Amino acid sequence: MPQETVSKQAANKLGTFLRDRRMRLDPVAFGFATGRRRTRGLRREEVAQRANISPTWYTWLEQGRGGAPSADVLNRIAAGLMLTEPEREHLFMLGLGRPPEVRYRNVDSVTPRLQRVLDALDPSPAIIKTATWDVVAWNRAAAAMLTDYSKLPREQRNILRLMFGNPRVRDAQDDWQSVARFVVGSFRADATRAGAGAEITQLVEELCRISPEFEALWRDSDIVPAHGEGVKRLRHPEIGLIELEFSVFAVDGRPELGMIVYNPATPADAERIQSLIASRSG
Repeated sequence: MPQETVSKQAANKLGTFLRDRRMRLDPVAFGFATGRRRTRGLRREEVAQRANISPTWYTWLEQGRGGAPSADVLNRIAAGLMLTEPEREHLFMLGLGRPPEVRYRNVDSVTPRLQRVLDALDPSPAIIKTATWDVVAWNRAAAAMLTDYSKLPREQRNILRLMFGNPRVRDAQDDWQSVARFVVGSFRADATRAGAGAEITQLVEELCRISPEFEALWRDSDIVPAHGEGVKRLRHPEIGLIELEFSVFAVDGRPELGMIVYNPATPADAERIQSLIASRSG
């Protein structure tokens, strides 16, 4: 093979990536006849059909011709090739030199494996929240110390709704005003980062109607810088004041999710939480 051809192929990383992902797909799974195929995977025209683009244009992309594709074309190809989100991001970096625009995905559950991670953290309360601050998973300690989310309708399992609409949750905060300001600023930052502006509109309007405090904080437009840790003091109706050290973790591969773990600040606090969990289990 001429050196010039090898160099062009090496430079055409987008085409190499597309060809590799195309050849990994099973034609039968997509309803295409197998027949005689010189190579494995889908044909170029089959990918173009699935992506609803011109077969000639797709062929040029694999061959490194035709210029830079549009974001719309890349999104269509990503869907046609059944790319994962990390693969889609890589496709955009190869094709346009930048990641795709953030697309928020609504979530209402977690995998069993992630739930087992939460369960293993007892007696540390731990929750999984979305970028819109809906709580989608929790452990026994969180149910005992924070809120028993299982007893709430799904739409009420939202940290903002609880903070500004539930007197019990409000009374449990040792310094509600500071906590509320931190929560609103962090919520705004998370929603903005995840591209969830449209998704929070109804929630914000609802909270502004029911809570003058929320409306005032929201209009301040504060955005809290990312804080991965801090201290929270809760007044529990059964075991009194508890100090918890919280840490916030990203969930790998799930940018729309965050895990918050509240570690008891002292062994005595841990024992009190364990006793509370035991009494509720009994």
